Amino acid sequence: MMLEEIKNLLADGDIDTVAICFPDMAGRLMGKREGAKYFLGAAGEGSHMCDYLFTVDVEGNPIPGFQSASWEKGYGDFVVKPDIRTWRNMPWLSGQAIVIGDCILPDGALVPTAPRAMLKKQIQKAAELGFSFNFASELEFYLYEDSYDGCIAKDFKGLTPSSPYSQDYNLLRTTAVEPLLAELRAALDAMGIEVETTKGEWGPGQQEISLRYADPLTNADNHVYYKQAVKEIAAKHQKSATFMAKPSSDIAGSSCHIHASLWSVDGSRSRSVDPSSPDGLSKEFKHFMAGVMAHAAEITLFFAPNINSYKRFQSGSFAPTRICWGRDNRTTAFRLVGHGKSTRMEVRIPGADANVHTAFAAIIAAGLKGIADELQMPDETNGNAYADPSLHEIPKSLNEAIARAHGSAMLRQAFGNVVVDHYVHAAKWEVYQYDGFVTDWEKRRLFERI
Repeated sequence: MMLEEIKNLLADGDIDTVAICFPDMAGRLMGKREGAKYFLGAAGEGSHMCDYLFTVDVEGNPIPGFQSASWEKGYGDFVVKPDIRTWRNMPWLSGQAIVIGDCILPDGALVPTAPRAMLKKQIQKAAELGFSFNFASELEFYLYEDSYDGCIAKDFKGLTPSSPYSQDYNLLRTTAVEPLLAELRAALDAMGIEVETTKGEWGPGQQEISLRYADPLTNADNHVYYKQAVKEIAAKHQKSATFMAKPSSDIAGSSCHIHASLWSVDGSRSRSVDPSSPDGLSKEFKHFMAGVMAHAAEITLFFAPNINSYKRFQSGSFAPTRICWGRDNRTTAFRLVGHGKSTRMEVRIPGADANVHTAFAAIIAAGLKGIADELQMPDETNGNAYADPSLHEIPKSLNEAIARAHGSAMLRQAFGNVVVDHYVHAAKWEVYQYDGFVTDWEKRRLFERI
């Protein structure tokens, strides 16, 4: 939608409120709502927001020690300038629209640690090398009968899932929540976000919605709109949804599988396939895949950014534990799927809590490094990758992922020291907060027995 079309829409009175927002480090949409008249007058200038928003934890607490913003620097403003291409009406909120913007510093530069800026930088690097991409995400979540306020009142214990048992591919069971899912599909369709499928998943009350592929920036923006829609429509139905990677120790984790394919810069020709090659894959795509695999441990921080993320990586859980690839093999971290122009790599490491803007950026950066270094793919893994101790393991903790990211020359070359140190510092704070917290598990295990 173009700015003139939006002006006409607002002038007609169909939209009275515009939410202007941006994805933060956790992949959430942060911003504020503006009256339609005010937005029209300021659409070209953007909206001022506090720069502390890239220096807080998920609870909104300012993290000390950042270089970009602090109490000492006064916590100034940056400007969120709307990207009009992301304008969407919000069907579940009468008279409201939403638009994602880029975060701009006073000197006119993009905030370098902003997830959208990180992804744009890698897309531009790829274009300079003659490449573009198609990306898609398969995002899972758990749906509960309790409202969000109800979950808080219960201290998140004893919640009632929308299904009492596994509903993987089960049409009968998912019919129970079809009123919510149907509204969600219709809302996304009205927003111009094409849903390919919705299905029940392996866990009780677990759902999956797969979005149609697009260029990385469009797909990432659609992804965060989808997450926002899920949570807001669930709340409307007096239910709750969570994108935690592992909501409970006794149920399956929730993933965000990412599909990536390589294309010519104008998007007209697949650069993933080569019919003359014995395996049907182009040398560039094999280098790309090799790069992502070679640097997988270094970029896991962007796939699994929380303490909870690492509790998903369990043997026999459909979440990977070892860095390897296979053709249509769901025990591997990287799954080669499709045929012909649909040939693509499925990255199975990311959890549902991943920030897709930074995850996409990390995949592109690692893949481009693989192309530059002409890295070779390791041997294909056939059979059960969980049972092969010769394969390298995915980092087992946030601490391990932090160390791998901090020491990554590839990440520092791709994003710069400022960005890498920023995300590492935020992750270290998360570990620090968790390490000082006494859990229910510790009390149950030790209170009487020790």
